[in-house]
Amino acid sequence: MQAPLPPVAFDAPAMLAAVESWSAINTGTGNLAGLARQAAQLAEAFAALPGTVELVDPAPVSAIGADGRAFDQPHGQHLVVKVRPEAARRILLTGHMDTVFAPDHPFQAQRWIDGETLNGPGVADMKGGIVVMLHALLAFESRPAAALMGYDVLINSDEETGSLASAALIAELAAGKLAALTYEPAALPDGTLAHARGGTGNYALTIRGRSAHAGRNPHEGRNAIVAAADLILGLKALERDDLTINPARVDGGSANNVVPDLAVLRFNIRPRSEAAMEGFARDLAALTARIAAAHEVVIDTHGGVTRPPKPVDARAQRLFDLVRACGAELGQAIAWRPSGGVCDGNNIAACGVPVVDTMGVCGGAIHSADEYLIVPSLAQRAALSARVIERLAEGALA
Repeated sequence: MQAPLPPVAFDAPAMLAAVESWSAINTGTGNLAGLARQAAQLAEAFAALPGTVELVDPAPVSAIGADGRAFDQPHGQHLVVKVRPEAARRILLTGHMDTVFAPDHPFQAQRWIDGETLNGPGVADMKGGIVVMLHALLAFESRPAAALMGYDVLINSDEETGSLASAALIAELAAGKLAALTYEPAALPDGTLAHARGGTGNYALTIRGRSAHAGRNPHEGRNAIVAAADLILGLKALERDDLTINPARVDGGSANNVVPDLAVLRFNIRPRSEAAMEGFARDLAALTARIAAAHEVVIDTHGGVTRPPKPVDARAQRLFDLVRACGAELGQAIAWRPSGGVCDGNNIAACGVPVVDTMGVCGGAIHSADEYLIVPSLAQRAALSARVIERLAEGALA
């Protein structure tokens, strides 16, 4: 077993410079030009690894507009790197290049909060994490154990909106892997990892009624907005200890004197167990049938669970224990806690692959204009990842 890589093996200024450069590129999920620019820079950076680099087209994704019609939702390309694909022992590393900040969002620039804390879009979630991944792999490639293991890298362009355009690619790359590491930022600024996670699903219900004059013949109309309101109350009644439901938006209606014949209700669910996820599917079908009959409307359902719950089984716990042991070798105390958030780690775990999905930087306030990166964590977390990868290559989970 090789000695752990010391933190001084990492070029901290170069790591910071990469974060600053990539954070300056707007990569909101819908900004295809920005994503293309970022993907090109990532392809150049990851070409330093001894493998193939490819930009993969996104899978088709449909969405529902405010008019109730389905339309194709464009996405950026995904980066895939394959190193030693012939190796018997292989792992998967994943990250995402997109952020939640669109080009017209006011949060576009970086600023130093103090000498060790950088505020900027994506610095923690997760351009800093991509830098950690890359430098950990470069360090791993300098070790003798590198010859013992191969790996795939996936950096997708749509994680922030549910990875619908990359879900099949995630499953394809996860198949047969020994383990996976995902580079979401740590769950807490002190480096605490996310452990078990709940799941999530996004839905759009299109309700079609019948228009009528609100004064002359309202009884001949079938009010889609009223049906949507009834659906909202019905959805909230389906909540339970292991399931929360968030009705988020209703589109529809027109002039005040017209009975609305169209509404689109959008909502999110957070199941914390497989049973809750499966039970909701049955309950939703019964609810929409009941509301459709009561209001004499037609209801179409679009969407579903995009990330199933992620429990931590015995194999996954062994990977968490390995990360903690590697942290101890480096003087880093590693803890974990359950999380209500979701990420591509949910998708990977659903493929039966053990995963630790918060191997990225320490920071906080993600998805807000206060997002920050604790800069020293770049080298610290890269050292942790490099050691974990090296131990996996040596057969730690075999």
